[in-house]
Amino acid sequence: MAGGSGPGQFDDPRLAGALRAGDVIALTEVYDTYAPFLFDYCHGLLRDRVEAAGALRHCLIAAREHVAGLQEPERLRGWLYALARKESMRRRDEPNRHTGQEAPEAEDGDLTAEQLVRRTERRALAHSALGALNGRQREAIDLSVRHELDAADMAGIFGVSLSEMEFILAEAQADLDAALRAALIAQNHWEDCPSVSALTESWPLPPQTSQSLVRHVASCPTCSSRETPRLPVDRLMAVLPIAAIPGDLRLDVLTAATTPERADARRSVAALAEPFDERGWPVPYRPGPVRDREPARRKVPLLAIGGALALVALIAGAVTVFSGGDSGAKSASPPPSSGQEPPSSPPDQTPPGETPLPTASSTSTTPSPTTTSPTPSKSPSKTPSQPPGQSTPPSEPRNPPPPAPPQPGSLVVSGCNMGLDRSCAVRITAVGGPVNWRVTGTSGELRAGGSGRLLKGQSVGVTVSRTNSLCWGRKSGTVSFAPGGAAQVSYC
Repeated sequence: MAGGSGPGQFDDPRLAGALRAGDVIALTEVYDTYAPFLFDYCHGLLRDRVEAAGALRHCLIAAREHVAGLQEPERLRGWLYALARKESMRRRDEPNRHTGQEAPEAEDGDLTAEQLVRRTERRALAHSALGALNGRQREAIDLSVRHELDAADMAGIFGVSLSEMEFILAEAQADLDAALRAALIAQNHWEDCPSVSALTESWPLPPQTSQSLVRHVASCPTCSSRETPRLPVDRLMAVLPIAAIPGDLRLDVLTAATTPERADARRSVAALAEPFDERGWPVPYRPGPVRDREPARRKVPLLAIGGALALVALIAGAVTVFSGGDSGAKSASPPPSSGQEPPSSPPDQTPPGETPLPTASSTSTTPSPTTTSPTPSKSPSKTPSQPPGQSTPPSEPRNPPPPAPPQPGSLVVSGCNMGLDRSCAVRITAVGGPVNWRVTGTSGELRAGGSGRLLKGQSVGVTVSRTNSLCWGRKSGTVSFAPGGAAQVSYC
């Protein structure tokens, strides 16, 4: 997805000069070159396609209005990311912002069923590793690897010195290497260590479990000596989903940025991007006092800075990979199981940490406002008792009973045929209600594992591999599941 791999990277000085001159064609070129990547970045921070589209619109309008102040036209692309981030962080601080409508994933060609299973497995591994990082680290890795921004651009985006940005990147890379190694051990060698087995009852790993696993691996003699294959970070990040930019946004942005009747609106949008530093880069957004925005008792805690990524949910949106706030808290939403097609889930279910990876907790830490009960106090009072014949004040209304838990469902399983391949994927579906499932055993020369929870109607693919090295004739076996069901698997 890298934002700098196209020719637009080398056209930045020309495009910046054309924007300064008010060339409408230049704005069109900027949109066509960078808008898909900027939209994905905004979506990762906001986890809502409506807000991400609005942030991109404001970003490009502000760019056209303020480009004359940019002292380094060769850094136009990084400057656009700085504008996009400032507007996205401002929108995240709005109490009444639009939420709950994530963008679909951009098309990734025609993948076979086996390729989809492998991609899902790699995504689960990526989310398990990224969940151990804090929000700023995830965002730094994402900007560096997927968007191909250098440390100088990122220093301008985050509003820090170049040396500080280089330190943040180096620390994030080292922490990600350790987290990825721990995730690989959890994925492939969980049976070798009782502590790892206890930590990895579900896969992929939630953020807190990822962090605990990294600490365990570093201190465990068995795990610390375990060798794992080296997986380049760019390959790890390449499997994360990219938010698809709306097809009608292009005309909307170009119209808003150029129509004479909208000149006043453009000035207002440009003012939101201020102030700028001496190089012409926007000063990063800083939230104002709570009283200037909304009463404290109604305020929802902000996520850690730049964190999705959504995760993260992370698999539902890239954002999910790095959604978070200035505190850098390690919040991330658990992605779906390894070797399984990710079930759809409501946004902000975290992380994604970004999940998506990361999201705010569903349980608010804000205390509820105190109310005065109309029920008379039980302490002695000088007030005379209620005379007969007068109506008694109504008692405090009772809270409604909690909703009944959903009835558990059952599993429907379907087998697969791996032929001469080393693996294939069986599919399980929850019917009639939610199901907590797990692999209970295999027959034949087969190996499979995993567990998780499916909501009614959701499906996942579970990877099955064969343990024999040579194939002599057609063979078959089964994979058994709890709470019930067995899948037939043919191989060789």
